[in-house]
Amino acid sequence: MALALESRAMKDDILIGDTPKAKRRRRRLQGVKTRGRLWKHATLADIDGLVPPALIEQAFVFTLVRNPWDRIVSYYHWLRCQSFQHPAVALAKRYGFSGFLNAPETRASLAAAPYERYVQDARGREHCSLFIRLENLGQDAAPLWDHLGFDLPVPHVNRSDRHAHYRDHYNDADAAVVADICGRDIARFGYEF
Repeated sequence: MALALESRAMKDDILIGDTPKAKRRRRRLQGVKTRGRLWKHATLADIDGLVPPALIEQAFVFTLVRNPWDRIVSYYHWLRCQSFQHPAVALAKRYGFSGFLNAPETRASLAAAPYERYVQDARGREHCSLFIRLENLGQDAAPLWDHLGFDLPVPHVNRSDRHAHYRDHYNDADAAVVADICGRDIARFGYEF
């Protein structure tokens, strides 16, 4: 989605992330004091200081969501391919999927990051005009295209290197762990294992 939107970005638009145009514009963000880290998964609370609260309140805010069982498998496989120093990378490389999922650090990290957290401002208030389920991108993105006044092709990039369907990674107990940890997202967006 970031690549699709970047293709239409104007010269003064602020871009945060690791897309080519965002990387070229990083110098514009130097010295800006924000509440959190400015990166591709920055939350509304993180950008406090870069974007005024009044702008956030009136903006058309949207985010992408994904089936939690699939998201965690993808995350695990992505971590296994990384070479940077991070506790999650070390866990994914040390354990098989079940061990990684059931590690206390992984469970705590997943529990702390429901999708609503990404669209909460610095005061903890949710500001989201649209949640787009990746599995229903064509249908769910229609209100965004209406808001923008044009459709965008959204390329499928950043695929994790895995061969099996996400369900093949789970036993019943592990599927129940995700159902418990991600229960709010599952209920809110109608996901099923």
